[in-house]
Amino acid sequence: MKKYTTIKSLQSALTEYRSKNYQIGFVPTMGALHKGHLSLLKKCLTEDDISVVSIYVNPSQFNDKKDFRNYPRNFQSDLDLLEKNGCHIAFLPSDNEMYPSADTRAFDFGMMGTIMEGKYRPGHFNGVAQIVTKLFDAVNPHRAYFGRKDYQQLAIIRKLIHDLNYSIEIAECPIVRESDGLAMSSRNALLTSNQRRVAPLIYETLYKVRDMIYRNDIPTINSFVQATINASSLLKLEYFQIVDTFTLSQITELTPEIPSTACIAVFVDSIRLIDNIQLIS
Repeated sequence: MKKYTTIKSLQSALTEYRSKNYQIGFVPTMGALHKGHLSLLKKCLTEDDISVVSIYVNPSQFNDKKDFRNYPRNFQSDLDLLEKNGCHIAFLPSDNEMYPSADTRAFDFGMMGTIMEGKYRPGHFNGVAQIVTKLFDAVNPHRAYFGRKDYQQLAIIRKLIHDLNYSIEIAECPIVRESDGLAMSSRNALLTSNQRRVAPLIYETLYKVRDMIYRNDIPTINSFVQATINASSLLKLEYFQIVDTFTLSQITELTPEIPSTACIAVFVDSIRLIDNIQLIS
């Protein structure tokens, strides 16, 4: 596996591969890698000739400075995992490399950017757009791989690709879960044993919602989720919302004709976890 820390050196290497008509796949990450990330790399390796994985904890997408400071960083073990799993190129930029000057660009995602994560993490998606465009410009991949766990982010990136006319295929990858259903996340590493014990209730609740949709209206489902999550002294519901799978517009009535996804954010004490489940496909 080759490692590059500058955009110039990365692009020089990728130019050589492009001259041979190699397909380049890209997996952007913030490190603290787990099986979910590795599933993206695996898919990339099956579809592309060259795999590029970036590791960069992007400060501009954190609206909470404490969250940024506490975000898990396991640099050497991440590199070991990438090499063990067949990654061709690791891109490891510094803050100065990605932000040599202040990035003042402002992106407008309309309603998509103001609900759920956009509402509770103001500025988050603008920071995501800043770093994703910088990384796309640096790598210029044929395909980029994103997990469905960050479902709203996935929709935002699809819109970004469309609005800015990037010729990059966005590959959506399924959520990878622990044996007890908890969605794999870098933040899971921050959970204490007691927190980890109750965290699977998030997915258990979503799974029950999927069974409720044809027998209950949305207000009833909302009340069930709030009561179930908040019944645990370690859990606090931040939001639960059922949205159109493609537009993210809020759904007020469930019908078989409208594909829908339930999205949730929960604090496990101070650790914030998100998840989602498709209700109607």
